[in-house]
Amino acid sequence: MSKIKILIVEDEPLIAEDIRELLEQVNYQIVGVAYNKEEAYSLLNITKPDIALLDINLGDNTDGILIAETINEKYNIPFLYLTSYSSKLILDKVKHTFPMGYIVKPFDEANLFTAVEIALSNFQGIKKTVSFTIENINKTLPNKLTQREFEILSDIYNGLSNSDIAEKNFVSLNTIKTHVQKVYEKLDAHTRSATIVKVRELLNK
Repeated sequence: MSKIKILIVEDEPLIAEDIRELLEQVNYQIVGVAYNKEEAYSLLNITKPDIALLDINLGDNTDGILIAETINEKYNIPFLYLTSYSSKLILDKVKHTFPMGYIVKPFDEANLFTAVEIALSNFQGIKKTVSFTIENINKTLPNKLTQREFEILSDIYNGLSNSDIAEKNFVSLNTIKTHVQKVYEKLDAHTRSATIVKVRELLNK
């Protein structure tokens, strides 16, 4: 069986190496360590991890949240937040990104391993039990999606760009942009990230 591939995003090198060592000891494959947002984006593209561990605060910024939003928009993988804080304020700030859990520093090997295993298991459970169908999307929408709009939404959810969708459907980019705008309006969303979050909310109702 191939190893689970993990990306670590943590700006403290010593902590990052501790995480790497602990996870490699239990047979996970660390495919990369990113110390900032730009490195994280690059490694997500290059390494195709199965799960990411994201420090909420990278330097003086909450870039971990931005990375999580990008994961929701472009990659269909679970992620866990690494944080030194577990206050309600922090949780409220990040819950819209739908993390699979939180790892509060300092942590030990058992807590880290358990958090990763539960995150992977829960994410697979969500993928299996939630049926992404037009009926499930439309059941609570006041303004229903057409079949074509649902197909566009599905492509957005799977990370395709407008250009990708246009090429796939043999239509112009402007035509796709018009469909995407209608999807946004019906889901009351204004960006791809917000659209994906809205889909998850609808499927979990």
